[in-house]
Amino acid sequence: MRRISLAIGIVCFFSGLSLPLFPQEHVPETLRGEVRIELEPMYGGYVDEHYPLDTDTASRRALEEAVMFYSAMIYGWSFHYDIGEKARGIAEEFELEPLGIIPWGDPGLRATDVELKNEQVQLWTEYRLTEAQKRRLSMWRTGKVRSTQAVGFGPLGFPGTGDQGQKSDWLSVRKKSLEDAARASMRALLRLSERNRPKEVNGFISLASFPRYFMDSGQWAASARFKVEITEIIPFAAY
Repeated sequence: MRRISLAIGIVCFFSGLSLPLFPQEHVPETLRGEVRIELEPMYGGYVDEHYPLDTDTASRRALEEAVMFYSAMIYGWSFHYDIGEKARGIAEEFELEPLGIIPWGDPGLRATDVELKNEQVQLWTEYRLTEAQKRRLSMWRTGKVRSTQAVGFGPLGFPGTGDQGQKSDWLSVRKKSLEDAARASMRALLRLSERNRPKEVNGFISLASFPRYFMDSGQWAASARFKVEITEIIPFAAY
């Protein structure tokens, strides 16, 4: 049942790409954002295999991270959220499914400014939107989409596994914190908008701007803003 309702929601959401029925904000030709990469990263139980990073490696990682953020801003995710309730023994679960990904090497992405400061590479990037991407981005700026923000947390690192091993861990860590920020922002939004806690919520969510990362109590933290389109709210009374 959830897959059917979510599929219907996707059709309804993207049908507006050709029929803008709501007042829309101006969509820029180019998106901009800054990424900061530590030159001496240490992730939990292991030291990065490239430790310390050279400027070229850090800059490439910054561009890879920018690709992840621009993808989340333009395409976003569909989400399914089981709110959970300890008293009823219901676990909290938050699932995200990307609606599109910008490929590595996309000609629309470029670095504009780079600075080495406080053992960090601080890289400003920009991404030039195609006409199709501008239409997609415009759907996140309609009157029916709500804004929310929160801080999410993730581990300092994962053990290297699989074919890529530790090479992919640094990006997985950042992604984990960002996804938790999306979950926390949804929980905060529902607390403000719903008198009674629902059991499940379905819809779409996108990143509004590049997040800010920092360390907090032995974890990575990501402070992020999001755009949310809720398509279905299922109350406990339905069960």
